[in-house]
Amino acid sequence: MGLCMAMLTVGGMTAQAAPKAAADEAYRAIFDAEYYYSQYSDLQTAIGMDPDALFAHFVNIGIREGRSGTADFNLRAYIQNNTDLMSAFGENLAAYCEHYIAAGKAEGRQALPGESSDEGLGSYSTAYDVTQQRAINVELAAERINGVVLQPGEEFSFSSQVRSRTYANGYVLGPSYAAGREVISVGGGICQVSSTLYVAMVRAAIPATERWTHSAVVDYVPQGLDATIAEGTKDLKFVNIYTKPLVITATTQDGILTVTLDFQNEA
Repeated sequence: MGLCMAMLTVGGMTAQAAPKAAADEAYRAIFDAEYYYSQYSDLQTAIGMDPDALFAHFVNIGIREGRSGTADFNLRAYIQNNTDLMSAFGENLAAYCEHYIAAGKAEGRQALPGESSDEGLGSYSTAYDVTQQRAINVELAAERINGVVLQPGEEFSFSSQVRSRTYANGYVLGPSYAAGREVISVGGGICQVSSTLYVAMVRAAIPATERWTHSAVVDYVPQGLDATIAEGTKDLKFVNIYTKPLVITATTQDGILTVTLDFQNEA
């Protein structure tokens, strides 16, 4: 299945995946078989100079591994360097390619990785007020997803990982949304952690297998990139699509929450 085919995404707004033919056209616009072959010695051995097979690898595997199909464009770097596009395109990878060809290149948008980066596969930070009671919930949820390692093919459930939102599990009262209205509930604030994780997933080109948006606009992530959690009904889930273990790092310091997805360091 090509990367253009949508994974299960439920609730709220998420950019729709393009039909496969249209997506393939977008990917071909940022792919050169000779370049791809010359850049990756492992593919020279495994695939050889077969343009169709190389393109299939690029679409189904290479893009998400952060490989470049041409010398002047890297999809994951384009997503990470142009946060404004995420609200419009979300997980629709082909749309970023189309944008680069139609407008981004002429606009001079950065489409290549920087010389150095500590963002791993994908990372995102949001701010929260440490003087508010909801900060307890933000920090506790971040602590509970920090260090989680997912083996290839393993699915992550945010709701399960942060445990039931009860006083016994350490959560306190905080604001949350229900039917578009702000209410006070135990665990209010954990959705900032799930939403920050989701933006990191988009920047890492990792699709959600389940994701819901809030019933009202939140201000801590770009519009349309939030991920609400309701115990027993709404969750944020994703699968480790890579062949290597994936680790989640979540830190809180001085009112800044940072969630990063990256490969686990090999001992």
